Amino acid sequence: MDGRNLIGQRYSALADDILRSFSPALQDVLEGHFPIASPEEVDAAFALATQAARTYGQTSGAERARFLRRIADEILALDDLLLTRAQGESALPLGRLRGERGRTVNQLRLFADLVEEGSWVNAVIDTAIPDRQPLPRADIRRLSVPIGPVVVFTASNFPLAFSTAGGDTASALAAGNPVIVKAHESHLGTNALVAAAIQKAARETGMPEGVFSSLNGTGPDLGQRLVRHPQAKAIAFTGSLRAGKAIFDAANQRPEPIPVFAEMGSINPVVLLPQALQARGEAIAQQYAQSVTLGVGQFCTNPGLLIAQEGPELTLFLTALGQALAQIPPALMLNPGICEHYEGARRAVLDREGVQLEAQVPAQAGEGGAALASVTARAFLQQPDLQEEVFGPFTLLVKCGDATERNAVIEALGGQLTATLIAEEAELEAATDLIAGLQEKVGRILFNGVPTGVEVSPAMHHGGPFPATTNAQFTSVGTGAIQRFVRPLTLQNWPAAQLPPALREGNPLGIWRLVNGVWGKD
Repeated sequence: MDGRNLIGQRYSALADDILRSFSPALQDVLEGHFPIASPEEVDAAFALATQAARTYGQTSGAERARFLRRIADEILALDDLLLTRAQGESALPLGRLRGERGRTVNQLRLFADLVEEGSWVNAVIDTAIPDRQPLPRADIRRLSVPIGPVVVFTASNFPLAFSTAGGDTASALAAGNPVIVKAHESHLGTNALVAAAIQKAARETGMPEGVFSSLNGTGPDLGQRLVRHPQAKAIAFTGSLRAGKAIFDAANQRPEPIPVFAEMGSINPVVLLPQALQARGEAIAQQYAQSVTLGVGQFCTNPGLLIAQEGPELTLFLTALGQALAQIPPALMLNPGICEHYEGARRAVLDREGVQLEAQVPAQAGEGGAALASVTARAFLQQPDLQEEVFGPFTLLVKCGDATERNAVIEALGGQLTATLIAEEAELEAATDLIAGLQEKVGRILFNGVPTGVEVSPAMHHGGPFPATTNAQFTSVGTGAIQRFVRPLTLQNWPAAQLPPALREGNPLGIWRLVNGVWGKD
């Protein structure tokens, strides 16, 4: 493991300042020194990325697919070395990390399949009509092209799947863009191992130097320098609202503003309808106790808000949920800073007017114990701060007097990644206003499930209205994520021999295209 900054195919350490990895389990630093990237090293990474952009952007789908699949193979080749280091830096169980590694390599391979097939470029062709009256129509052809060097901020809660070779990196590389990764301070060693695997894959598949770089540093310093660098063309971020908003604001204050695709968390409201609680309230309580505490609550899709109408079935459910949470032992959180923030945010909610603690699991230093609180809808509506995410195993139940009050609570919510409706099918006919309200607020609605767990698939949308993300039109999970890092380019009356393969006569790539308003492969 080499902890130095990786700039293209070489390692670099110009600055004297270093970072160290911390083990939540050992409460001590781990092996490895990670020099902070200097301004000169940032410039060098962007210079290489800018140079690589033109060459890499012209590679074929088959060439990029080989690169992505080779990255997946090199990650797997790290075997237990990678898993052990990731566990040491995150305190996550090995079983969870094996699953996350599987998701990481599978999404790399999914994007490889996508670009190898090729239809993702959205080719549209309107052939010339020279004799059209009153004016002829030119030959007009459009496709998606790479946007340029992409900066990826890695996430604290997924050291593999939303990190160095995670979905942001995979989709940006698949689209034909060089990537510069900012290593997360919580898993520097894990980043170093995966970055070396990407470097090796790039070298052995003949990718241009500068297609990938990895830099160490802190968010306020290195992060802002990366965002403001004139050669950065897009930003991908997963993390807190405060950090994501700072990145978004900085990107828009540049002389040349650039897009920021920031996923900034969510409280993921869950609406519990009375008939469902009456029919299976205890089972729902058990299901949600597991969801609230999954990964010690450190998921952006953690169900942090439950909304239900008052009644005997809700009283029974609340008791059952508190009892179920009490049976789940606390566990170490990702790092001391996250644990400290969880404890502070939970206390802040419990100190708010009208909030009542229903259940709380005692925890040792560094651990996150589950907690459940309740509040009336009136008190919730009067205190907008209660909408702030508590990142950890915590959920707040809002008690509503009737359906009108319940709908008012939903109307007051900010944008969310998900919403869940727990209901009997017979209840849906009278819930049209409720469903319409949820659709306005979220990117994904679940029926009788839990929001934790996000499938990586073409239909998945992991995004939502602000403040969940900075752009609700795009997803950070699934094959649609590639569309964040391209822009449309139209070629008009272009010589046939100079057209890119996706737009040529005869459709040599065999992809789906919209030709004169008709989809097909002809």
